[in-house]
This record gives sequence, structure tokens and C-alpha cells, in this order.
Amino acid sequence: MLSVLKDVFKNQWFRDPKESPTYINDNAVKIRAGMLLAIPLYMAYTLADVIFGPSWSVLENTTAVDTLETTWEWHTIYEVQATQRVYDYTVQTWVLFYGLFEMLAGLFVTTSRLSPTIYLASLLAKKDAPNWKPLVPKRFAWSIGATFIIVCLIFFNPDTFANWVNTLSASKLLPTTENYMPDWIPLTLVWVCLGFMWLEAILGFCVGCKVHALMVKLGIFKEECLECNNIDWDAIARRKAERDAQAAKSEG
Repeated sequence: MLSVLKDVFKNQWFRDPKESPTYINDNAVKIRAGMLLAIPLYMAYTLADVIFGPSWSVLENTTAVDTLETTWEWHTIYEVQATQRVYDYTVQTWVLFYGLFEMLAGLFVTTSRLSPTIYLASLLAKKDAPNWKPLVPKRFAWSIGATFIIVCLIFFNPDTFANWVNTLSASKLLPTTENYMPDWIPLTLVWVCLGFMWLEAILGFCVGCKVHALMVKLGIFKEECLECNNIDWDAIARRKAERDAQAAKSEG
């Protein structure tokens, strides 16, 4: 167990942190995606409550008084004491910042040392044979996730972002008293992100990797896109060792 922990802290989910191109254990990637799946689930619940939930709350211990009037649909109108719901997105903002940190931490070998989920996923993946896949397509996929998170951060903190933009531009490009982003944008992105992470964690299908491969074929990206095949590197090493042993035996 001690040797396993030592290897995890040294190499994490990398086959060799110093090699180029860099390969990571896809089994650990799936485990990490399952862990981080809690973030879009929480954000989807929050957005559904904000967008589709009631805007007013009736005060407790109050009496509803019949106004003796009805709506056009013949619904009786009552008079009550109610307050408009006020939302505090502090918790959601910190959760999104952590999700953004995790997306950015996985982009590079050095920053991955800061991610607790990478260490934990690498440790949990040690019980199975590694499935090595290139880092570059995964890096593109996590960049998409980081973009989605940034958009959601702007939705939950429109005044802060507007103040930054207005200060930098020395003008009033964005309003600071209302949310200028339509509700459907973050709601759609959250569900898309949830679907992408579910496909990665459960089915092992990386949508971002497929998009990256398409971009390479179209010539948008120049770097080589290595096929995400399950290469048994241990078997390759054993065959190489057998060939070396056979060569040494024949020479002897």
C-alpha cells in the first residue's frame, strides 16, 4: 500500500510526467468525472429553483382574505402577506470557482499537483490495469468545461462582472442593476455539461475528445491527435523484455 501511495504522489494519473506527448490513465479520468458530476447536478437544481420556482413566499401565521374577486380563469383572488424571494449565490459562486479550479488544474502536469480529485481518482484507479490515453484531447474537453463554468459565474454575479467590464472600458457597456444574461443560457450549459460528464463517467465517451479530433481533421488544430485506443503498454514492455532476453541468449 505504501508503494501505491508513493507512486500516486509521484506520477498521479500520468504514465510518465516527463514524457512528451503526455499520457494519462483514462480510468482515473472517469472516476474524477464521477466525483465532479456533483457540481453540475447542484447547479442544475439551483437554476431550476431560481428560474422555475415561485418568486414570492407567503409569511407564516398569516390569514388569507378572500377579496371576492376572480381572475379571467375564474380563480379566486386572496389577499395575503408575502415577501419576494431574494437569492444569495455565495455558496454557488464558491462551488463554481472550485469547479473552475479543477478544470484548469487538469490542463497541465504542474497544476495537476494542486488537485485533490486527481490524487484520489489516481489512487482509486490503481486496482485496475491502466488505460493510457493522450492528455491533449482531454485538455480541450476540460477547456470547454471551464468556459461553461465562467458563463455560469457571470450569470450568478452579473453586477460584479459588469463593474469589471465597465471599469476596464471606462464606459457603461453593461447594466449593474439587472441580469443581462437570459436564463436559458446557463440552464442549457449546465445540462450540456451534466450530459458530457455523465457520458465520460458512466460510458467512457469523451465528447470534447471527439470534437478535438474533428478540429484536427478540419485543420483548425495543428497538433497531432493520437487515437484514443486502449494500448496495453505493459504487454508492449513485456514483449520488448522478451525480445531483449532472446537476443541476449542468442548472443551468448
